[in-house]
Amino acid sequence: MPVSGTTAAEIAGSVRDQVASGELAPRAVLPPVRVLAAELGVNRNTVALAYRRLVEAGVAETRGRGGTVIAEVPQLAREGVGADGDSVDLASGNPDPELLPDILAAARGGRYRQPLYGMPAVDPGLAEWASSDFAEDIEQPFRTLVTHGAVDATERLLNAHLTRGDLVAIEDPCFLASIGTLRLNGYRPAPVRVDGAGMRPDALRAALEDGARAVVCTPRAHNPTGASLTEERAADLRATLADHPQVLVIEDDHFSAVSARPYQRITPPSTARWALVRSVSKFLGPDLRLALVAADAESTLRLEARLSAGTTWVSHLLQHIAHALLLDPGVHELHERAREAYAHRSGLLVRRLRAHGVEVPCRPDGLNVWVELDVDSRSAVQALAQRGWAVRPGGLFVREPSAHPEAIRVTSSTVTELQAEAFAAELAAVVADLRAANRQP
Repeated sequence: MPVSGTTAAEIAGSVRDQVASGELAPRAVLPPVRVLAAELGVNRNTVALAYRRLVEAGVAETRGRGGTVIAEVPQLAREGVGADGDSVDLASGNPDPELLPDILAAARGGRYRQPLYGMPAVDPGLAEWASSDFAEDIEQPFRTLVTHGAVDATERLLNAHLTRGDLVAIEDPCFLASIGTLRLNGYRPAPVRVDGAGMRPDALRAALEDGARAVVCTPRAHNPTGASLTEERAADLRATLADHPQVLVIEDDHFSAVSARPYQRITPPSTARWALVRSVSKFLGPDLRLALVAADAESTLRLEARLSAGTTWVSHLLQHIAHALLLDPGVHELHERAREAYAHRSGLLVRRLRAHGVEVPCRPDGLNVWVELDVDSRSAVQALAQRGWAVRPGGLFVREPSAHPEAIRVTSSTVTELQAEAFAAELAAVVADLRAANRQP
């Protein structure tokens, strides 16, 4: 059935009907604007507007000279992809299970009672604990909410304030889930380069001047690089953001309880819309699917409307468990052990790599080490896999791999001393082999 209609709304509706019926499949190319305008006997601007509405709705996408095509569901890279077979898993990005508390034991304790419809969305005890925790780092007035993890909080906050097509400043390299969130919701990424001290102020300034309406930043233990903001860098970012008070600022402090670095705030007092998000996944367990959010009054209201009781509130059982664990002195001791263990393991890996001639420019915090290479990273990943080591290619974490140095991300959360030495030696050998292959005529 050909596309029909004489107005932009009718033409867009005709395309959407054919997509819904399956007559237009993903990747199908729509007629050029001038061709369809001639066929329908309408002005080219009418067809152009119809196509623009289809793109804004996520039904189609533009591919430059490739024309306008029907959009398909994006195939997104995700965390948790580890080793196959007998390979050593240095790829998954997971915390060490031995450094996570016993969730079931916490579920059995306390005074949990089955809540019914109409109960407050946030457990009062957890809200009190979170407010006290946030108050140590936030001087502005705020309210606290609970979401289904940090990614859920970020996505809902962006959707509460932005529309499809808006520009969002994100770190480059970037957390895989953030890349996926932007793609699935139709936001345009404005990559902001990251160095050993975090987001670069000049790159952030350029993104804001290009029209970015939101910024998503990881203040410490950045995934994938392990970078943490220094006090000086955070001050520079605050100064940059102070010139753009209308921009939404989201800080994803995912590693808070077990980070070896202090939290450095980038949100200036002049920012009207902001949120600080602290997931519990890395130190209480990924399956709790819970994050604590502190935000300004308007953002809180908008987020609350999307988490209203009776529809999608976060399970009170999960909140009860998180609250019990956060109050447990034994869990606090476990967090101290985890903080020391993760710092020791990443440092151990960096030292072993340097001893074998593989430079890592900064001391990372968190679960991963970012290793830049002067050879093709995918070839290095494949060669390491053949030798029994699973890591991830750096190109997954950047928007334009050709604009970045080659790199791999190595998860250090469970690495042992023997593994660190063996892996460093293997990586050095792989790099040497690839360099030699590149020199051959």
